[in-house]
Amino acid sequence: MKRLRVFFYVQHLLGIGHLARASRIAAALVDDGFDVTVVTGGAPIAGFPGPGVISVTLPPVTSGDEGFSGLVDLQDKAIDDDFKKWRSETLLQAFRDCRPDIVIVEAFPFGRRQMRFELLPLIEAIDAASPRPLLATSVRDILQERVKPGRTEETVDLLNRHFDLVMVHGDTAFATIDKTFPMAGAIRAEVTYTGLVAAPPSPAASELYDVVVSVGGGAAGKSLVRSTVAAARNATNGWKWCLLTGPNLPKDEFDAIVRDASPDLAIFRFREDFASLLTGARVSVSQAGYNTVCDVLRAGCRSLLVPFAAGGETEQTVRALMLEELGLATVLTEKDLTPEGLVRAIEQTLTGPTPSAHRLDLEGARHSAQILRERYRTWSLKMGSGFGKQHAQTDDGS
Repeated sequence: MKRLRVFFYVQHLLGIGHLARASRIAAALVDDGFDVTVVTGGAPIAGFPGPGVISVTLPPVTSGDEGFSGLVDLQDKAIDDDFKKWRSETLLQAFRDCRPDIVIVEAFPFGRRQMRFELLPLIEAIDAASPRPLLATSVRDILQERVKPGRTEETVDLLNRHFDLVMVHGDTAFATIDKTFPMAGAIRAEVTYTGLVAAPPSPAASELYDVVVSVGGGAAGKSLVRSTVAAARNATNGWKWCLLTGPNLPKDEFDAIVRDASPDLAIFRFREDFASLLTGARVSVSQAGYNTVCDVLRAGCRSLLVPFAAGGETEQTVRALMLEELGLATVLTEKDLTPEGLVRAIEQTLTGPTPSAHRLDLEGARHSAQILRERYRTWSLKMGSGFGKQHAQTDDGS
């Protein structure tokens, strides 16, 4: 029996969280014996989507601002219809070349509405394909709450007309999708929970810091970066600080903070051993993005969360407050973020109780692969194509 082919679409716009989570899942799929094509549409990030996959890069776009109000190219020029047509045709050709058994679309239709110009034609091509691949959406456990009328209904309609599987990357003991998606009960596609998609356990830290501050991709964490630099410069407590600015912080801003930094503050754009650094940190200070929270939960360190809330974003605030309620983090809101407020919040976190033990499932990547293999088997039989008949080819395609 041939290896199942997966076509995995992911678009990161501001940070790298979507890309990092998708890359972890793609790696688990490869380990489980799938052939995986990952299609990325954001600014190239070194190390992603990772080894073992076929990588297809669409003409890159990013968000014009923190409010996700528009799409721009890497020169900050608003994209036009010709650019959209170029991307859409490139995506469709990649789909035809792959001839996948399974298509995974990250976030859409719960999010990434900006990409409808290419995703709706892709879905049409999937529906028209013979044999038709299974279509799954890959979505985090806590969603951005919708404020525009009709958006939730539109999402449910797309799911019910086109999608076969909704993979929610969370643990039901922490959050279920209905908490932030009120029409979850109207979804007719199968909804399954994979567990949280965390990286594997890390080795012990090679360097020890009292405070490790991280801002994900770096595009949306400038206030936390500035407050950290000022707090470390004025601190008198002898803490050893580490700041990871993220790869998306503009070079001139990165150079400026390096010039302003105190000797007690080590500054890096990115550390491949970030998760390992957390195992040796007295406290982690970060936004409340999905991937960073998974790293903190895996490391078991004290955590101060400063959730990103610009542009009406709600997802990180919901996650942070839920973790605080469970005794797994302390929360500092963006409006209270000042150098002095940051130091006080760190001191509060350090002197508070140790993080509560948790039993949250952090093996979501591995479980995603297992779920997809089993669901594909049952789905193909349900479709009447006959799993064995449809996939009687050998590994070399003969």
